[in-house]
Amino acid sequence: MSKKIPSTIEKRLEERIKLIDVDTSTKKKIRKEVETEFQRMQVTSGEAVGVIAAQSIGEPGTQMTLNVFHFAGVSEMNTTVGLPRIIEILDARKTPSTPSMTIYLKKKYAKSEDDVRKVAAKLLHVNLGDVADDISVDLLNFRLTFSLDEDLKKTYAVKVKEVIEMLEKVFKDCEFKMLKTEKIRVKPPAEADVKDIYKLKVKLLDTFVKGILGINHVLPMKTESGEWYIKTAGTNLKKVLEIEEIDTVRTSSNDIFEIGKVLGIEAARSAIIHETLEVLNQQGINVNIRHLMLVSDTMTVNGEVKGITRYGVTALKDSVLARASFEVPTKHLFKATVRKEIDHLRGVVENVMINQPVPVGTGIPKLVYRSEKDGAKKRDKSSK
Repeated sequence: MSKKIPSTIEKRLEERIKLIDVDTSTKKKIRKEVETEFQRMQVTSGEAVGVIAAQSIGEPGTQMTLNVFHFAGVSEMNTTVGLPRIIEILDARKTPSTPSMTIYLKKKYAKSEDDVRKVAAKLLHVNLGDVADDISVDLLNFRLTFSLDEDLKKTYAVKVKEVIEMLEKVFKDCEFKMLKTEKIRVKPPAEADVKDIYKLKVKLLDTFVKGILGINHVLPMKTESGEWYIKTAGTNLKKVLEIEEIDTVRTSSNDIFEIGKVLGIEAARSAIIHETLEVLNQQGINVNIRHLMLVSDTMTVNGEVKGITRYGVTALKDSVLARASFEVPTKHLFKATVRKEIDHLRGVVENVMINQPVPVGTGIPKLVYRSEKDGAKKRDKSSK
């Protein structure tokens, strides 16, 4: 293995060389050229990479359209795109405005559309109100009776016994019984009055009975290569990954914080890069991935996802002047005074503010020069 290039590039280079029929000397020339190009593209010590990244993302970002939604077939499946989505990611909003998941299945469970729809039915969040056909209040006998719509039972793959089991877990003080006609009878607690029975009816209809909490809509879709996958409105990454049919390697969510919580900070970092790059590609904007990697590293450097805001990345800066230069300067200066903080002027912003060379590029080396006049003055003083 060569020490001049990373192992990942080395591996890809070996794979590419095997595909071409060339002699050993040509292979060595190719390897040498790759090593030279890799060394040439390295960042020079002292390069202002932060400024370059900001300019490289910000300038093409001004050309982005202000599209808010992209429709994936039906209105319920829209996802935020364009500039609003970029702002969501870089501000590290706790919850996306349109949370969604892209769910891939293992090959043996994705052979046909019917197979995919069966899995999709298992994922969909179903409340009792979504499948209940009729729910009646019997005030004479003081009980509720309802049935399940036969077509909806098949669509959502819901069984009466499963519904009763879920309801018994939630309403432990009520009595549930399945009649021969497959209707379900509900008897409220003995101390309940008329008002309570009507409240119980509303709560029953809003009760979760099947699927995964948060997955409100599912839509089987096909890639350009013909592979089936499921697009969802709503996200619950942890529960989805527990399902046998799901390909856990490729399934993803657009909720950065959920990814960080379930898979860790490194996965959240990768999600920031992927989500930002996807939005830019949709707009036809070409930004080198290294700039996005720098931004994502900055947002996740301390083990948590922090936005590019005064409460996020800016609040983590050691420099008092750098914090004050962003927003609410009086507040930062007052706090720093109370805490007796010292600004060592190590960054760019604080040095620009006090009009001295910034520590980037040629500003990094420190040169102390003593002129002949200074030396003569020092000798005169010592002789006196």
